Amino acid sequence: MSNTFDLDSNPHRRLNILTGEWVLVSPHRTKRPWQGKVEDLAANDRPEYDPKCYLCPGNDRADGDVNPDYKESFVFKNDFSALLEDTPTDSLDDDGLLVAKNERGICKVISFSPKHNLTLPELSINEITAVVDLWQKEYNSLSENEWIKYIQIFENKGEIMGCSNPHPHGQIWSQSEVPMEIVKETERQKNYYAVHRTSMLSAYLKLELKKNERVVFENEHFAVLVPFWAVWPYETIIISKRHVSSIKFFTSAEKQALAEAIKALTTKYDNLFETSFPYSAGMHQAPVNDGDHPEWHWHMHFYPPLLRSATVKKFMVGYEMLANPQRDITPEFAANRLKDLATEHYKTTKP
Repeated sequence: MSNTFDLDSNPHRRLNILTGEWVLVSPHRTKRPWQGKVEDLAANDRPEYDPKCYLCPGNDRADGDVNPDYKESFVFKNDFSALLEDTPTDSLDDDGLLVAKNERGICKVISFSPKHNLTLPELSINEITAVVDLWQKEYNSLSENEWIKYIQIFENKGEIMGCSNPHPHGQIWSQSEVPMEIVKETERQKNYYAVHRTSMLSAYLKLELKKNERVVFENEHFAVLVPFWAVWPYETIIISKRHVSSIKFFTSAEKQALAEAIKALTTKYDNLFETSFPYSAGMHQAPVNDGDHPEWHWHMHFYPPLLRSATVKKFMVGYEMLANPQRDITPEFAANRLKDLATEHYKTTKP
């Protein structure tokens, strides 16, 4: 790189090594004034129990079932599943122009806590570990269905991310085909592994930890960083330090360390603008019932939309929809802001 080119001030493109896609970075635009949409702040005064919530203990759900009086985390089959287990096998191919194929699946909902008014950063590490335990248990159970090829564990947090119920919860979708993002990541990791005989994310993480320019948090088993190719303003990725292909292989120590990393990161998110920070987050891991995948390295993406404050978000429109993603603040700037934030939640420090 030339002495006159500067990643911190000059527009440039960065490669997402997991997908092969590019993001345009325009750091010179950070001084651009904002006169656009300002979001309303989400209500932050929910009760511990809501008699109308279909996720609270003891309440009725849409299908008529009644939730048990659960004390930790709780999982059930989604009453409004996007995928159905009994979908008929069929397909359509009209001259290669009108193409469709059946898709089977099992969709589940996981309530993180019986308390309606909490979110992940407000749970204890032991409570989050119980969630991780349940993630692993459900992953193992669902993968026993030989027709299932991929299991997506994810969370949408906040109204701004389309979350329809504020009770702390996530979802687990398992399906009969491997989805697009996983196909792309599989191909990129497989190509790297074929040449280097090590996982791409192992090499990437080693380099990131050495440079320490985008690392937000780390413990013995996981590192949290803003990826070099981040698209969303405060996007992060959690990468396991041990090369494992899925949550199936996490030890008890690793599950607790993952809970610690999730709590630290989500607390920093909340502390950034002193709000319940919205995001979509999810694990990426190897397909199941699809042979060996030694190239695959477990990781977890966090995609938060907030840009300048609790009420100003990043919009993916125009150039982003028609060309490729674009961001203004650099990943290094975002990482430094997150790294400097406390891991004690702002609510506990206020009088």
